[in-house]
Amino acid sequence: TSMIATLPAALKRSLTWDQGNEMAQHAQFTLDTGLQVYFCNPHSPWERGSNENTNGLLRQYWPKSSDLRHLTQTHCDTVALRLNTRPRPTLGLLTPAQALDKALLATTS
Repeated sequence: TSMIATLPAALKRSLTWDQGNEMAQHAQFTLDTGLQVYFCNPHSPWERGSNENTNGLLRQYWPKSSDLRHLTQTHCDTVALRLNTRPRPTLGLLTPAQALDKALLATTS
């Protein structure tokens, strides 16, 4: 919630989430952020393409069935930095961080 709240309005129109229990408090999240939450249909991974792609990238660091209870925020931040500074063909070989910067600049113009 605190991270989403820092984004400009143009970058937080909606959020499409998977059918997991991590969004059990989605109504409160919407109240706190003003961000409408939508849920994908069960067994429809094509409805959440970037989520599925990100899951695949995260599996390089934490294979399925990994015990995540002992992860530290520092370790998660390190992995996020690695992923956000990796060039992506779908972004014209920009990194996600560069693409976000470009989008943020466009909202201030």
